[in-house]
Amino acid sequence: MRGLGLVGLVLALVIVGLLAKKQMTSAASSARPAVPGVAAPAAGDAPVNVRDQAQQVQQQVKEALDAAVKTRQMPDDN
Repeated sequence: MRGLGLVGLVLALVIVGLLAKKQMTSAASSARPAVPGVAAPAAGDAPVNVRDQAQQVQQQVKEALDAAVKTRQMPDDN
């Protein structure tokens, strides 16, 4: 009975490992934007280093939040 449980556990680990490997290879090949809802930069506009990329992402998030706040503004109840 223990052997059957061990075989099931090993089989589950093999399945999870294969799924993780498949996910990692497909994630590496896809080019997704850094922020959902924002278009990915063109190949010539790609940041040169990590600092530039972080600043670009911060700017995109700030713009997205500002746009969301602008659309959600409600009148004051004074």
